[in-house]
This record gives sequence, C-alpha cells and structure tokens, in this order.
Amino acid sequence: MEGFQAALQEAELIGDKPQVFKNLKPAQLVEYALSRNEGTLSDTGALVITTGKYTGRSPKDKFLVDVPAIHDTIAWGDTNRPIDREHFVALRDKVIEYLDGRDTFELRAFAGAEPAYAQKFRIVNESAAQALFITQLLVRPTDEQLANFGEEDFTIWVAPGYEADPAIDGTNSEAAIIIDYDAREAIICGTGYAGEIKKSVFSIMNYLMTDMGVLPMHCSANMDPETHETALFFGLSGTGKTTLSADPSRLIIGDDEHGWHDGGVFNFEGGCYAKCIDLEREKEPEIYDAIRFGALVENVIMDPDTRELDFFDSTLTENTRVGYPIYHIANAVEPSVGKIPSVVMFLTADAFGVLPPISRLSPEAAMYHFITGFTSKVAGTERGITEPVPTFSMLFGEPFMPRPASVYAEMLGNRVTSSGTRVYLVNTGWAGGSAADGANRMKLAYTRAMVTAALNGSIEDTDFEFDPIFKVDVPASVEGVPDVVLHPREYWKECGRTEQEYEDACVKLAALFEKNFAEKHGEVAPEIAAAGPAAPKE
Repeated sequence: MEGFQAALQEAELIGDKPQVFKNLKPAQLVEYALSRNEGTLSDTGALVITTGKYTGRSPKDKFLVDVPAIHDTIAWGDTNRPIDREHFVALRDKVIEYLDGRDTFELRAFAGAEPAYAQKFRIVNESAAQALFITQLLVRPTDEQLANFGEEDFTIWVAPGYEADPAIDGTNSEAAIIIDYDAREAIICGTGYAGEIKKSVFSIMNYLMTDMGVLPMHCSANMDPETHETALFFGLSGTGKTTLSADPSRLIIGDDEHGWHDGGVFNFEGGCYAKCIDLEREKEPEIYDAIRFGALVENVIMDPDTRELDFFDSTLTENTRVGYPIYHIANAVEPSVGKIPSVVMFLTADAFGVLPPISRLSPEAAMYHFITGFTSKVAGTERGITEPVPTFSMLFGEPFMPRPASVYAEMLGNRVTSSGTRVYLVNTGWAGGSAADGANRMKLAYTRAMVTAALNGSIEDTDFEFDPIFKVDVPASVEGVPDVVLHPREYWKECGRTEQEYEDACVKLAALFEKNFAEKHGEVAPEIAAAGPAAPKE
C-alpha cells in the first residue's frame, strides 16, 4: 500500500469503537485528517495529501451495472463498460463490511444549485480528507435543509483503502468505480484520487437529468455582473474551462458541471476542482488565492520546513489538483444559477497547432463539434498520459456521459437554435507549429482577449474569412491579439515553418476528423456531417 491508502489502513480508531461522523464542518474534517496522518497543512492552511498509485482518473476501472431496466438507455462500449448486478452486490457488501469496521465520515448534500432539479446524495467515506473534498465540492445544505433532508436519491460508498480482487470481483484491477443507476448506488474502492467521487456524481447527474428535461453539460459558466448575460465553456481537462471561467471581470457560476433547463443554467456543484501544475498568482490569481484553509491539495510537492507548495514540481504527477468551495473565489455567485446562455464556447487543445485560436460556428458546425469533441489529452489527466495525444471525446465529456451522444446533442441543438445562442470554437492548444515540433501553447492573454471579444460581441464587428478545410469563420482582427496569430497559416510562417508543413498538418487533422465521424456517427444528419472538417480531395 502506498501513501494515502497506507495512512488510512494505519489510522487508529478515534473512539473505543467505530463511529459514524455525520456532516462535519470543514474545520472538523481537517482536524480528523491531521489526527489520522492523512495529510499536512501548507503555509496557507490548505490540507495537502498524496494519493498514492492513483493520481488521476482510471477509466478502465469504471463500470456500470447492466440490468434490463436501464440496458437500452446506455451507450455501452469501452467508455461505459458493463458489470453484472451479482458482482456489484458482492463487492458492495464487502466494501460496506470494511467500512463498518472503521470510523466513517458521512455526508448528505445536494448536486444541483437549482432546487427544482437538485438531487440528494449520501456519501459514506473512510477518509476525512476525501470527505472534506466532497463536502466542499457539492452544494452544502442549510441546517434546516439537513434537518428535513429525507431519503437520499443516491448513495455512494467510498473506501480508498479497500482493494478489489479482479479474479473474484470481476473488476479490472484493485480499484473499482461502479455505478448502479437502477438501484441508485455506487461504490469507489482501491483509489485515493478524490476526483473519482466528483466524476461519479457527475456521471450520475448526467443520467438522471435527461429524464427531467435538463441538458447536463461538462462545462464552466460565468456571467456579466450587471446584465447577468451568461456564457458556457465546454472542454476536457487541460483545455482551460476552470481558468477561463475564473475571470475577475465576471461572476463565476461554476467551473465544470452544469445543467441547462428551460429557464437558464445551474451549477451541479458547490465548489471547484482546479489543476495546479505551473500555477502562478500573476496568471491565475483567483485559483492561487483559493488555496487556503478548507481547500484540499492533491499531489503537490511541499517543502517540509517552510510548508510552501511548489506548483512547478511534477514529481508525483502532472495532474496536481486543488478542490475548494466556490466561495473561495471572490467573484463567485451564490446560488450558482444563470440565465439562458447567450454565448457558448467549445474549448479544444489542438496538438497539431492548425485550428484557428477562435472561430465562429454555424448551428450545423456547432452540432458537429459538440458531437465529436476534439481535443488533445493533456499529460496527467489520466494514468499513462505523458504528452499531448489527439483524441475525440463526444460532448467534450464522453467518459461521464452514459447515454448515447445523440440524446445530449439533440438537446443542445434544440436549445441553441431556440435561444439564438452564438457558438465559437476556441483553440487553447499549440500555435505556430505542432506540439511534436516543440511549439508553444497559445498565450493565455491572447485567449482571454479573444474570449472577451466574443462575450461582449465586439468580435462580430470585424470581417470573417471562411476556412474551407475546417469549415469555420475566422475573424480578421481581435483587440489585444496580433492579427497574424489569428491565422495559423501565417503564424506558422512567422515562426519559421513552411507552408507545406502547415498544409500537411491540416490534411492530417482533417482526415482524423473525417475518420472519427465516419466510424462513430454514421447516423447523424448529412447537413451536420458536411459542416465538419474535410481534407482537400485530389
């Protein structure tokens, strides 16, 4: 056993016999975590832990219980892997027996800031540190709500110190993340990575919300402090959702998970889960200053004497993280709800470096890019990812979307069309060359300027040029961004690369888009398929 899990197994009981601690306050959970040697405090008061072997999500260890009641509603495959009810029940019972022999920390909280759609969760955990994390990440009930909480909608049993046996339990490894939508239960065991709890709640909400007429979305959201005009930012980890939504000039609604209903949008969560690698106050002051007492920091190297965090040290993982309540962000709005979005942005990290840094999408192109969800997986977000890897993740969150992509895509298309929402594709990836060539990521200052222009509408005052390969409209100019940066062909030249190198990269990426769409989305309407990238035909 390593690190976090070892601390759990070695922790002594707090009382004479196992106790259940219900809905403790963050300060109490910090005290228990420290007394059990689960972590230490940084110089800012944040609780710092290491998570052992698992420093990111483990997709191959996630399963959904396959029973007749839900079988036809799930997009089964490599992402949504089935396991039978018998194996789930047997493992769940062993996890519960394991937890019964230890002090546990039980949380009752909401997922969903809009009361009409909020779901009640009960989460039982052996770890005080992980209990702190999920307490800060969900919507905290008031004392009155807690007194009248009633029966929970979903229960999650979390035992990071318990290891599954693949030969007996039908799992992939000692770690297991299993959701039973029909029985409304889930188990997480064998992994100390707290993000598995957060993403399990998200996966559960993404199934339940569609039945309530709500579009669940893997996106961040913010709004204008005066007009409350709302914007959404879609994208996988590492594409900038958290960073771009934490805009000091706007109110943040949430950084990762939201629902879009007929009257507006709402945050599923009550906190944020931000990447810490290379974090600097000068570049991201909102996130930097949120790392204080009540926050949980994962796998960031800390000086044992000064207790200062080294955000540039990736010894343990590139996927260093911090979880904190949304009120740690000065410009957060509570309750975390907003109006019907006027702007939607799809964020992608293009490792080829050929997608324009910002472009406008037609409704058909918006549907295409939502369905395909192109980006590059960034080092550390999953086990085994050490450099950018081009990938397609449907809906910019395929691992957390249990239903067929068409269900979510149709809901988005209807909402965008009926609301007149403007949609943009924003490339926060590489510029002036590819990742393989050693090019740099797009400067955050440029991305912020382009996003600002899209939000305030000034981007629509310039001329647009249609890109015949990627089928997008590219603005001629944006205030605060050199014109050459907006046009990848010209920027490649300025960075010392040839036009032929640029053309070859464009053709390669466009061909990947076409191949992916043909293999996965043959049932999609022809007008949507035609709106996507297409390599020139010889």
